[in-house]
Amino acid sequence: MSIEIDDSIATAIRPTKRTTPLDELQSSGAIHVLVIDDDPATCAVIQAALSNPDFQIDTVSDPASVESVITRRATPEQRGYYHLIIMDYVIPGLDPDTVFEWVRTHQPDASVVVVTGYPSVDSALNCLRARTYDYLTKPFQVDQLRDIVIRCLESQGLLRMTEDALRENLGAAIRERRKAMGFTLADMSKKTEVSLGYLSQIELGKNSASIETLYRICLALGIRMCELFQAIQHR
Repeated sequence: MSIEIDDSIATAIRPTKRTTPLDELQSSGAIHVLVIDDDPATCAVIQAALSNPDFQIDTVSDPASVESVITRRATPEQRGYYHLIIMDYVIPGLDPDTVFEWVRTHQPDASVVVVTGYPSVDSALNCLRARTYDYLTKPFQVDQLRDIVIRCLESQGLLRMTEDALRENLGAAIRERRKAMGFTLADMSKKTEVSLGYLSQIELGKNSASIETLYRICLALGIRMCELFQAIQHR
C-alpha cells in the first residue's frame, strides 16, 4: 500500500527540479557512484540512467556484501572513495540506520540519495535526520533520478556545464527576458551600445559575451548579473 508523504516533508527533502542533460555537463575527473539495491534490475536501470564516460558506477545487490563494499574502498588518505551513494531504504536483513552509520564512518564525503518502494513519514524523517541529499519513491522516473544526481554533484562542485551549454543557456535566458519585456534586438542594441549582430550571436549561443557586455545587457534588462546566472541554474 502506498503511503502519501506530507508536502512539507517532501519539499524539505527535495530541492527545486533541474533538467540539465548529462551530455551538457563535464567533470574535472572521475565521479565514483555506488548503487545499493537488492533488486539487480533496479541497479541496472540506475547504472544505465547515469551512463557517462566520467561516471564510474559500482553496484551491489547482495545484502551480505553491502558493508564490505562500503568499507573496502575507504583509506585514511582518501577519507572515502564514493562521491555519491544511491541506496534502497529497505534492504532485507539490514537496518537503514546501520547502513547510514557505515557510510558516515567510511564514506564521510559521500552524498546519499535514498530510493524506496515503501514510503512513509517515519522513513522520510529518518532520512532527514541522517542528512541524506534526497528521498525518491519507487517507481521513479529515470529523468527525475538523473536530475537529482546532477543537482547533487553540481552542489559538490563535481559537475559543471560545458562551455557550449553555458553559452546556449545564457543566450536563451537573455532572449527570454528580452522578449518578456517587449524589447527587440534593435532596442537592446540601442540600450547597451552593443552591435545588433553581436547580441544576436550571444542569444544564439554562438559567441561568448564579455563581462562588460553582460553587465550592459543586465542593466538594459533590469536585472543583476547574479540573477542572470541563477536563471541559468534553474532552466
